[in-house]
Amino acid sequence: MPHYVLDARTATPHFPGIGRYVTNLARALIPQLAPDEQLTVFFDPAHPLDFPVSDAVRSLPVNVSPFSLRQQWVIPRLLRQHQVNVYHSAYYLMAYRTGVPTLLTLYDLIPIHFPEHSTLKARLLFRWATALALRAAQHTLTISEATRRDVLARFRLPPERITTIPLAADPAFTPQPPEVVTALRARYALPDTFLLYLGSNKPHKNLVRLIEAWAVVQAEMPDVTLVMAGAWLPQHPEARQRAQVLGIDDRVCWLGPLPGADLPALYTAAAAFVFPSLYEGFGLPVIEAMACGTPVACANTSSLPEVAGDAAVLFDPMQVEAIVDALRRVLGEDDLRAGLRQRGLVQAGKFSWARTAQETLRIYQGMHQKNG
Repeated sequence: MPHYVLDARTATPHFPGIGRYVTNLARALIPQLAPDEQLTVFFDPAHPLDFPVSDAVRSLPVNVSPFSLRQQWVIPRLLRQHQVNVYHSAYYLMAYRTGVPTLLTLYDLIPIHFPEHSTLKARLLFRWATALALRAAQHTLTISEATRRDVLARFRLPPERITTIPLAADPAFTPQPPEVVTALRARYALPDTFLLYLGSNKPHKNLVRLIEAWAVVQAEMPDVTLVMAGAWLPQHPEARQRAQVLGIDDRVCWLGPLPGADLPALYTAAAAFVFPSLYEGFGLPVIEAMACGTPVACANTSSLPEVAGDAAVLFDPMQVEAIVDALRRVLGEDDLRAGLRQRGLVQAGKFSWARTAQETLRIYQGMHQKNG
């Protein structure tokens, strides 16, 4: 009986994006398993995962952080004890000598692309640990073709050892009923008409240029407010400082983080969604917004064109005027907005966790057969 392990110890608040990946992947893998296959999911005991267990599907608490040196001997010992055939690490800080065929998922190479945004120590650690992980893994998954190209360009790796399997929006992201949207508006005192940004304030998210563009657009569309939502890091105050300098701080609603359960209604309530990031491994908020029927304007960099397809207004994120033009269109042209809504729903439908799980399971099976 083939026995696979998905290491979901990153399903914690410290890894919001990776956590969503491993959680959704674990849930979607379960119905895909063949009758003679077994899946064990490692998890952080402080953050239990919610999915059905059975004789074929087990969860195992592992009280060792991905940042701990202890995992170098704890993980291989567990894999031996449980007679595992394929081990899937969802993070590059992993056990590098597992003793079993190992699959790695890589999301992006942001520390390499933006060295000015991290310390020398952090950059060296990322390069060293990523190289170790790629060497340890028999096969590597990337979440977009853009990331796959990056990995091949930066590391010496045969192309056949890297496969792209895209992400998807959680099934909860659908257009929400009017009463749910109304309740959300009241709960957060949201303006009647708003442009939404949802994400972090890390420098590569390019929010200073978004604020500069918004200073132009809000003067032309005074009835529209920019809502900035997401978990923000206090060490990156530049966007809000720029809004204050430009005198538009009161034309921006600094909403901060919201519970995940509120996000579908937030997307649905927005007149449009903007994502000006300079680099994304995938760009999940773009698909989430589309799945909720929200018109999208996003950058034309890295993975975003392949994720957005023909269902978004794309712009050069380095040019403030290009952002301005995109926002004018997505907020001001009713026919365009209606078309984006329809195309966005279709585009989001091309991505599903069932497909992601099916393709990932095929990799597990291929690795097991190769090493059987």
